[in-house]
Amino acid sequence: MSRPHFEGAEQEVGTRAVFVRSSGQSGVSRPAAVMVHGLGGQSTNWTDLMHELAELDCYALDLPGFGWSPPPSDADYSLTASADVVATLVQELSKSHDGPLHLFGNSLGGVISILVAAARPDLVRSLTLISPALPDLRPRRDTMGIPAVALPGVGRRLYHRMGKVSAERQVAAMLALNYGDATVVTPERREEAAAEVARRLALPHSGDAMSAAARSLLTAYVARGQRSLWAAARRVSCPTLILYGGRDRLVDPKRSLRAARALPHARVMVLTRLGHVAQLEDPALVARMARPMLAAS
Repeated sequence: MSRPHFEGAEQEVGTRAVFVRSSGQSGVSRPAAVMVHGLGGQSTNWTDLMHELAELDCYALDLPGFGWSPPPSDADYSLTASADVVATLVQELSKSHDGPLHLFGNSLGGVISILVAAARPDLVRSLTLISPALPDLRPRRDTMGIPAVALPGVGRRLYHRMGKVSAERQVAAMLALNYGDATVVTPERREEAAAEVARRLALPHSGDAMSAAARSLLTAYVARGQRSLWAAARRVSCPTLILYGGRDRLVDPKRSLRAARALPHARVMVLTRLGHVAQLEDPALVARMARPMLAAS
């Protein structure tokens, strides 16, 4: 039986309207965490991990233009803009939680979380990265379509062309791509995912959001010097846990070696049987891996 998604609401975060789900209990002040989804994901990607980490007040946001968050008025889906939104949310929440928060990020959300931790070390107590989409320009069969999605105009057409494929078939393909073992996904979660695919395809901004976010990520991949994502990683000063899936088809677990060298305070682990979204595939294991660092920091 799938556990229920946490309630959320749209709120103003700086100059952006952002939908945020929370597991917090009214009137109770506990350590808190903010969770950032990946490309094409949304806040419900963290539901099961939020249930596992019941000792924390967890806040999962939909990045602007994704999930239930409206598109930004300036159509800025860049990594920098997304990092600014996350940093502003963490800063606002830190006022009611007496200091810095824990930060979780998956895939694209992992890169955004690195940028936040590097730029605002005063806001981040610890960093947990799940298959972070750090630079890797080597071709892989399952990532060959991302450059096409990133092309202006082309990406939007490709995205909406998927509307000709049933939502159920799209979900089956998505689960096969992202999970090491998709049989762990319950029928309820499959139905929810199919309904969400249909809803998202009907939104006029969805294709632009996906294309522009992918384009910003690929642009960051070729940045050099102090503007590179690896340089940002070296500036992270908080305790960090990096989890890679041994069966990840999107982020090569071999990146764990360079990540271990780049992040000065990182513990890096490869979860051999899991895929790209370990927090969805085995939230209990992810919580168990993260809990010692969360408690210590």
